[in-house]
Amino acid sequence: MKRAAKAFELAPWRFYFAVVLLAVLVVLMVWHLARVQVMPGEEKGFEFLQHQGEARTVREERIAAYRGVITDRNGEPLAVSTPVHSLWLNPQLVSLEELPRLARALGINAQALERKVKANQAREFLYLKRHLPPQDAEAVMALDIAGVSAELEYRRYYPAAEVTAHLVGFTNVDERGQEGLELAYDEWLTGTQGAKQVQRDLRGRNIKELQLLRAAEPGNDLALSIDLRLQYLAYRELKAAVQAHQARAGSIVVVDVSTGEVLAMANQPSYNPNDRSNLKPAAMRNRAMTDQFEPGSTMKPLTVMAALEAGRVQAHTPIETSPGYIRVGKKTLLDPVNYGLIDVTKIITKSSQVGLTKVALKMDPQEIRDMYVRLGFGQTSESGFPGESAGLLPNYTRWQPIVQANYAFGYGLTVTAVQLAQAYSVVASGGVKRPVSLLKVDAHAEGKQVVKPNFTQSLVSMLKTVVEPGGTATRAKLDSYTVAGKTGTAHKVGPNGYEASRYRSLFAGMAPADDPRLAIVVVIDEPGAGKYFGGDVAAPVFARVTEGALRMLQVPPEPKALLAARSGGRP
Repeated sequence: MKRAAKAFELAPWRFYFAVVLLAVLVVLMVWHLARVQVMPGEEKGFEFLQHQGEARTVREERIAAYRGVITDRNGEPLAVSTPVHSLWLNPQLVSLEELPRLARALGINAQALERKVKANQAREFLYLKRHLPPQDAEAVMALDIAGVSAELEYRRYYPAAEVTAHLVGFTNVDERGQEGLELAYDEWLTGTQGAKQVQRDLRGRNIKELQLLRAAEPGNDLALSIDLRLQYLAYRELKAAVQAHQARAGSIVVVDVSTGEVLAMANQPSYNPNDRSNLKPAAMRNRAMTDQFEPGSTMKPLTVMAALEAGRVQAHTPIETSPGYIRVGKKTLLDPVNYGLIDVTKIITKSSQVGLTKVALKMDPQEIRDMYVRLGFGQTSESGFPGESAGLLPNYTRWQPIVQANYAFGYGLTVTAVQLAQAYSVVASGGVKRPVSLLKVDAHAEGKQVVKPNFTQSLVSMLKTVVEPGGTATRAKLDSYTVAGKTGTAHKVGPNGYEASRYRSLFAGMAPADDPRLAIVVVIDEPGAGKYFGGDVAAPVFARVTEGALRMLQVPPEPKALLAARSGGRP
């Protein structure tokens, strides 16, 4: 036994060698750990590992910027941004087994979602659903599905909906302007996005906000010229008229004579910018700014003003209209009846085609065209509205008499409703032309004198007779204010020329006539319920909107005795 134990006895040097070897291994392990965990500057040391770890868990997230608020002239909100949540997922982190549960919560097709995720496996960001109410997004996030995240965004909301849709416009899902003033002033309204650094866990969830990289800067607010009270009134009356007369479309423009500001602008049909699921392109046009049309007899007073200025006629210059028609070239122009010998004022009162033609043919056609140009036709109003039409104001080297006559009573040229409103505002303001503004004007708009006041005053006196008994627009007369204006009933052009049974009904006027505050234009396109004259279809809309608007603006009513005296009647 002693010999066997001696044979297995370990040599001392071997024991010490093993101890030293183990100690060296421990030191080497500690040294390596120190290099990778503590010592800076080492290749693939702790800084490298930390960077790699952060690269997998630290992300930069954008901070949505608040888009500026659009208001009416009194601060009533017309477009505001509300906070919403958008859900997105990382296709590399989400489990395919979780997709049916996620699809049910979102109310979308599970198979479609799976196909979408598989098709984007190489990406780390994929929108699931945008602009959800916060409570709906929280319900989905409560499922705690790996790879699904939410971010704060803003969604545009339009409190007045279809009433201001054509003017305000709308934004897309990224809050960039697409139509109307949202598009025109997109850069002004858009804010600057911010950014923050966040840390995420392996399931893609934010667990810590590390630092703010850039603060978001909100966009600028925008105050429009419209008065929301007048806008509602104009929209309501226009819509009612279009429905009552079974018309194809309609527009109304209300301009503040003293500033050039548009206080109301409405169109029919309209649309709801808050729900664009069944949007029709025809309903999206701001017809008052974009649609051109032949204005018909609403141009007759402007031709007469050119004739007054040129010294061709005066208000009481007699014009023979017998036998009730006139032959110009190969065309015969008719009056409804034979008015006989009438003066220039009566030509306006009765809207005499024959009388106006005789006045126009006394003139150089360039005198008429020059007046039209000075009043703003054939050019945009400089309002900055996207897609605004300049209309068409032809100029000829050789004017045929029938072309000259047509030009004088509103055919052979095209205008927009806003151009017509601007022209009548020039008459109303004593010949001063001010830029049409869709934004609130703080400073007084000086304007430019384009017609002498004595000619505009003379014309206003003529226009006042149009709404009096014997005129073509008695239904434009108001109970509390004097009115001056002119009707228009223009044939529409079809595939074979002017249509015998398709009309555009118009009324353009101002009130109070002796000290105008408002110039208003009403256009009803293709009324189909029987009546189509401007005095029957458009003039009543003018009357209701003008009376209500003047009261809202606190313009003092004129005494009944004074009104009666001015109309030649009794109190």
